Amino acid sequence: MNKVEIFDPAMCCSTGVCGPSVDPELTRVASAVYSLEKKGFNITRYQLTNDPDKFAKNKEIHRILMEKGPDALPVVLVNDQVVKVGSYPANEEFAEWFEVKAEELNEKPKSGLSINLNQL
Repeated sequence: MNKVEIFDPAMCCSTGVCGPSVDPELTRVASAVYSLEKKGFNITRYQLTNDPDKFAKNKEIHRILMEKGPDALPVVLVNDQVVKVGSYPANEEFAEWFEVKAEELNEKPKSGLSINLNQL
């Protein structure tokens, strides 16, 4: 089974739904990652803001950042090999890496919060 790691730039969240405008690319990637995680695949995202140690400890990521700076992010590794620099994978690429259909990667995370207003 393939292992995919995504090294995100510094940002407040990985979903793209923070701030005044929604980034549809981040939302698409978050949905694909969520769907793959739910299916049990080995996919992980690291944010420069929250996981700086992962960036420093990975020799390839560290090298890319030293050569190109933070504008090179995101960087995507498949089985510890750099496959993308500066952009996120298309759903078709995720599908190929994990041998699923691209249409399976559109599931949105659901909130587990339930509020009954009649009991307030």
